[in-house]
Amino acid sequence: MTTKQLVKKTLNHQFAGEIPVDFGATAVTGMHVTCVAELRDYYGLEKHPVKVWEPYQMLGEIEDDLLDALGIDIIGLPAQYNMFGVKNENWKPFKTFWGQEVLIPGELNTRIDENGDLLVYPGGDLSVLPSGRMPKSGYFFDSINRQPPLDEEKLNPEDNLEEFSPLSDDDLVYYKNQIEKLKKTDKAIVAGIPGTAIGDIALVPAPFMKHPRGIRDIQEWYISTIMRKDYMHSVFEKQTEIAIENLKKVFNVIGNNIEAIFICGTDFGTQISTFCSNETYEELYAPYYKKMNNWIHKNTEWKTFKHSCGAVETFMENFISSGFDIINPVQCSAAGMDPKVLKEKYGSRLTFWG
Repeated sequence: MTTKQLVKKTLNHQFAGEIPVDFGATAVTGMHVTCVAELRDYYGLEKHPVKVWEPYQMLGEIEDDLLDALGIDIIGLPAQYNMFGVKNENWKPFKTFWGQEVLIPGELNTRIDENGDLLVYPGGDLSVLPSGRMPKSGYFFDSINRQPPLDEEKLNPEDNLEEFSPLSDDDLVYYKNQIEKLKKTDKAIVAGIPGTAIGDIALVPAPFMKHPRGIRDIQEWYISTIMRKDYMHSVFEKQTEIAIENLKKVFNVIGNNIEAIFICGTDFGTQISTFCSNETYEELYAPYYKKMNNWIHKNTEWKTFKHSCGAVETFMENFISSGFDIINPVQCSAAGMDPKVLKEKYGSRLTFWG
């Protein structure tokens, strides 16, 4: 049995004698560059700087030799641009605060501020305000709040749609080239395309945009889910229309050569409870998840992947009715997230992807 067959069986709730392993296929199943380097040392693999493919979290690329050493069954087909709006290409050396020599994308530009923190700039443009900060004692970036004062009379949903646009011909060529390379392996493939994440709080500050407009402050965004629901519906409705058109374009390029697609990283749980009620989820988020998932299930063989940290046991039925096949990360340390109970109650309808 190939690893691809193993993953397919598992996603269809057929136990194949072992559990598939994923480290690094997505931004929510990745591994910090420090861990990647130490694992390469542990397995006696060639020593060289690790590529930081997702600089926001400082996730390191897991190359083929380490994939094989770890017995990893799944690989990723990520979007062309990273969280700071630059392509992962033309790699250049960079030394981290903790002394590790790594490689970062060539257009990723940084500066040290007066406090000794590391600033990063959207699209690598040093002429605009920085969009991310890594404290000098830190290991990853935080988004910088660039929200101007809000004028309720001038709020326009179009401003929060600026980053959701049709995929370009260049994007489609990228997906075609990537799938041609990846499908030659026997490993399962998980893809992600921009624009499908409804309300993902990591994307709200738009660290990839030079001049973000609209509601970009995290606190204001959460307030808006209660106080500006019409605004949020306008954003999500148009976003979903664009996302489905992009899904169609990507499917025409990559077909059924992937096993799953990462849809959304919106967190609905804290350590002890949920961010909102089930009723709010059903009113504000579920209609748009359902539209995307319904199109995928009607037109492709892909499984759909939802990320949510926290205590979300009470949302599992909502995730299922929204059409999600996979839930990640299964935060067993959060309230109500007993893995045995989760498996017994939902395991025949959801795949738990840690």
